[in-house]
Amino acid sequence: MREIALHILDIAQNSITAEASRVVIEIDEDKRKDTLTVTITDNGCGMSPDFLQKVTDPFTTKRATRKVGLGIPLFKMAAENTGGSFEINSEIGKGTCVKAVFGYSHIDRQPLGNTAETILGLVTAYENVDFLYKHSVGDKEFVLDTDKLKEILGDVPFSNPDVYLWLSDYISEGENELD
Repeated sequence: MREIALHILDIAQNSITAEASRVVIEIDEDKRKDTLTVTITDNGCGMSPDFLQKVTDPFTTKRATRKVGLGIPLFKMAAENTGGSFEINSEIGKGTCVKAVFGYSHIDRQPLGNTAETILGLVTAYENVDFLYKHSVGDKEFVLDTDKLKEILGDVPFSNPDVYLWLSDYISEGENELD
């Protein structure tokens, strides 16, 4: 994967496949510490301790359609190639937390990519899942909580053209204000 936003998309889709009803995506750009931290937490079915030990092996997957699973191993490699770290914790019945720390200014760090489009795609494609998205850069923070938006919108779906356009603008403006 060429950018971190695509790793986020992949891990979030893993959460949805694991029947998560809530996915928390956090990005913290700490230029003083020279780190970029991505944390994705879900309340899905979780993984057994045995599977968790093997999940960073590309030849380990729960999918029946293919015998390789590259998402987590590539995310881990991308973080570690920048002098960063990677950890994954999971408990059956409680969910999973994936955390990747990248060296912010490291020459091998992939670009963050278009997180606004990634989050918009997730939110509108999986309306039955609640997403909490937090992106901070220094002391600035953008937060999107679909649970709160659903309370405001009632029965109007995110895929409604007017809502979709508003969401697209809202997320893009929130991301742009972080720069």
